[in-house]
Amino acid sequence: MQQRISFVTLAVADLGRSRGFYVDGLGWRPELEVAGEVVMFAAGETLVLSLWDRAAFETEVGGRTVEGPGLLPFTLSHNVETPALVDEVLDLARAAGAGVGEAADREWGGRSGYFADPDGIRWEVAWNPGPIGRRVVPGTLPRG
Repeated sequence: MQQRISFVTLAVADLGRSRGFYVDGLGWRPELEVAGEVVMFAAGETLVLSLWDRAAFETEVGGRTVEGPGLLPFTLSHNVETPALVDEVLDLARAAGAGVGEAADREWGGRSGYFADPDGIRWEVAWNPGPIGRRVVPGTLPRG
């Protein structure tokens, strides 16, 4: 098996609300839509973010999703080219209606902050000046 991830799939409570957040609020463009079932976005050269209606997701996967209060045990991350862009993206998410925390300079040398989409899924917005941070931002590593 090759070492890569092709899709990140999120089961969402209200597909229309989530679509509106990502498309109208954050400015993402869908690559594929099946009304009432799924919206997919190109999220990188070889990565797709897939938003599934929760009931359609449960049918597809063959199980029930877990619901309840608390923080989901994962985040998605959007890395940017400069520290100032962290604040700009958080402002965009805030304008789209996201719950947004304040950005902070981190002990590991970068800057990051978090916002939550309509289902409470946390997105980290980060500027990471190290090699692993530059690796995930298009155009920031020299081509060899």
